[in-house]
Amino acid sequence: MTAAPTTTAPGVTGTWRFPVATLAAGLFAIAVPQVVGSYYVSVALTLCMWIALTQSWTILSGMAGYISLGHVVFYGLGGYVSVVTWQLLPLWVAIPLAGLAAGLFAAIIGAPVLRVRGPYFVILTFGIAELVKYIVINVEATIAQAGRLMFGTPPVTILFYVMLGLAVGATLLAWSVRRSRLGAGLIAIREDEPAAETIGVPVVRYKTYAYILSAVIPGMVGAVMGLRLTYVEVLQLFNPIISFTIVTMAIIGGSDDARGPVLGAGFLLVLSELLWSSLPQLYMVALGTLLVCFVLFAPNGIVGLLARRGGGRR
Repeated sequence: MTAAPTTTAPGVTGTWRFPVATLAAGLFAIAVPQVVGSYYVSVALTLCMWIALTQSWTILSGMAGYISLGHVVFYGLGGYVSVVTWQLLPLWVAIPLAGLAAGLFAAIIGAPVLRVRGPYFVILTFGIAELVKYIVINVEATIAQAGRLMFGTPPVTILFYVMLGLAVGATLLAWSVRRSRLGAGLIAIREDEPAAETIGVPVVRYKTYAYILSAVIPGMVGAVMGLRLTYVEVLQLFNPIISFTIVTMAIIGGSDDARGPVLGAGFLLVLSELLWSSLPQLYMVALGTLLVCFVLFAPNGIVGLLARRGGGRR
């Protein structure tokens, strides 16, 4: 007689493979400042920043399909809060406060903003970011502040550790939302919002939750990066290029999976470092060409390419 084959519940091992690998990578990255110079610590800080920002964008735009071009508004608000409160509040208070301010702003504007869809939502989010930027500029002009010098800010190593924690936290948050009831509801909204509402998905509540979650992380990331600068101007904090870069990284990596932002941010950061050092004038041309190629030939990003290649091997 032949013994019956032993079976295991499908997907149990694979389910926890990604969060375990994420935590292991985070623990490994703790040693980065001890083994490399300050330049590479700065590069690692930037990589963690983009991973955290792109993961937060994925929660709303990748899962729910509401493409935002104004994510920089949360980053800028968080940075402005940390700059204004520097030397008034300790770091461990200022960073969560910045995230709370960004989340509160998202909760306030979420109801009217999330009523529109498609290209109207894209334009509206970009317009809100620009509106808030010029409001903050006028506030700074009223109090006679053209810019702010930052004295006594934490060293880059401390900021790297904080940003590493945000990157790991944002990655685990995106992974857990993707596999939760909220994530299933957001994907249903992305595929067919009227049908999702018909079958009982609380569309308005789920979209609001996603909008708030996608705002908190950028607020805290902006708070850290605000302290990274020695001289802070509002135009730096609310630079629309940040929003465009987030979208580019999400598309290149694969926007509805937690692996996508990690791969997209790493790929684009390496590309930018290589081109800025050798051909800085061709960087934007190469970036635009790369984005067009991914949209046309690999709409699911690097994650989709890897999945297709793995399927072909099997």
